Amino acid sequence: MGVRYYYYRAADREAAVARPEYPRAVADRRVTVFDAVETKWDHRVVLGYLIALIRGVPYRPVVESVCLYPPPDGAPRTEEEWAALPDDSPYLGPEIDELPVAVRDALADADDTRLPEVAGRLAEEFWGAAEREDAQMLIKELVSLARRTRENGQMLYCWCAPG
Repeated sequence: MGVRYYYYRAADREAAVARPEYPRAVADRRVTVFDAVETKWDHRVVLGYLIALIRGVPYRPVVESVCLYPPPDGAPRTEEEWAALPDDSPYLGPEIDELPVAVRDALADADDTRLPEVAGRLAEEFWGAAEREDAQMLIKELVSLARRTRENGQMLYCWCAPG
């Protein structure tokens, strides 16, 4: 099954969390469609590793996102509280995080000539060399998204959910 991750841009937090139950790039007129890139790359590990490769520094958890949805202050804290959640609880659905400006800017400032090398190293670390071309394509999409985000004075967000 896996988890789907949509990296997208929005003008502010309010816009970023609009209709949180829907993926961020949906061809449905009832839903706000965002400028988004869909991946299976989590924003805590894989994106953090990508940022480290782009910056040319050793990997360390660099993506300290801010959870916007569901509200963290109402989250269950114990296994019993998790087990008692109703099926329609927002804590069982998608999560929306705001990514740091430093992540947006590292992607936006990426040296295009280094992207094939970065993609190769990322692919080898996580999936194997055969995935290099797919990784390079997604990295280019993320870099382009980050550049559009910065040009428009916006932030990057990550919507993730099982699926």
